[in-house]
Amino acid sequence: MAAYQANGARLGWLLIPHQQAVEVWSSSGDKQRFEGLSVLEAGPEFPELQLGIEEIWAG
Repeated sequence: MAAYQANGARLGWLLIPHQQAVEVWSSSGDKQRFEGLSVLEAGPEFPELQLGIEEIWAG
């Protein structure tokens, strides 16, 4: 994710299906980890962006 941020990415989502976890990297470089989400929201970077991830977890 550091390479994406170095090239201007304002938000990064790293999905880890076997753990049903998501790492969210913000433009500030901070990383948060969430587990068991069914909907992933982009927050203030992209207020209308949501991703349903239940199908990804289901495989």
